[in-house]
Amino acid sequence: MLKGIFPPVTTPFINNEVAYDKLVGNIKKLNSTDLAGYVVFGSNGESAFLTKEEKIKIISVAKENANPDKVLIAGTGSDSIKETISLSNEAAENGADYVLILTPSFYKSAMKSETFIDYFTKAADAIKIPLIIYNVPKFTGVNIEVDAVAKLSEHRNIIGIKNSSENIAHLSEIIYNTPDSFLILVGTASVLYAGLSVGAVGGVLALANIAPEECLLIQKYFEEGNYKKSLEIQMKMLAVNKAVTATFGVPGLKAAMDMLGYYGGPPRSPLSSLKNDEIEKLRMILEKAGFLE
Repeated sequence: MLKGIFPPVTTPFINNEVAYDKLVGNIKKLNSTDLAGYVVFGSNGESAFLTKEEKIKIISVAKENANPDKVLIAGTGSDSIKETISLSNEAAENGADYVLILTPSFYKSAMKSETFIDYFTKAADAIKIPLIIYNVPKFTGVNIEVDAVAKLSEHRNIIGIKNSSENIAHLSEIIYNTPDSFLILVGTASVLYAGLSVGAVGGVLALANIAPEECLLIQKYFEEGNYKKSLEIQMKMLAVNKAVTATFGVPGLKAAMDMLGYYGGPPRSPLSSLKNDEIEKLRMILEKAGFLE
């Protein structure tokens, strides 16, 4: 069963070109942990800025360098269902175990439950490997409703959802209205403990790129029944997670990686690296959490 902690790995760039050797270095460092696997070119992987050819090569490089026990999930969704199906099947051919498919969102007013049901059903029918729905309202501006997820959970090739909303009530409704076999992954470390408490099986967490052990311990202690210790680590991680997601975004996550011995590097244009004062603010947050001396 798909469960555990997955970092949505960042895409390294040098001079605006993908630095595949740096990706290898990051993956090999993360291989030493008990992470369940990796998500390539999700939101934190700057998927919107990558070409199809770059995405296929990233999958191949990640698969070749990830430990055999690590699951590989590829973010292949786009508004074009033809492109989603095509990229998903190429991802499967190049080593992806699952695909993570974003809710279409360009024509927001038309994105109703029946639209999502039609889109994901047609995609799942045509894709060779299992599909995970990706719900991230802060980027798409749309939120898949519980009734749509419940209907889609009946499809044999739709095995779960990554829900990046911090709305625990919405997450709880999804869990209540879907079968136990339908897997729920939280999409932000800020609600990992809360998500586990209502039935999530793990998370795809930006924070796991820089604090994999802490994310793993939140789930480990929770599953052992040591809720106090699990919650203690969760609370300690809140400020760090906020810094590398809501406050500073992908540039902040990459800057934190640079500070902590990974390769972060610059984001790809049009995103910009952090300014000096932002870097210092981020450094202070990491120091306070005990990541830096």
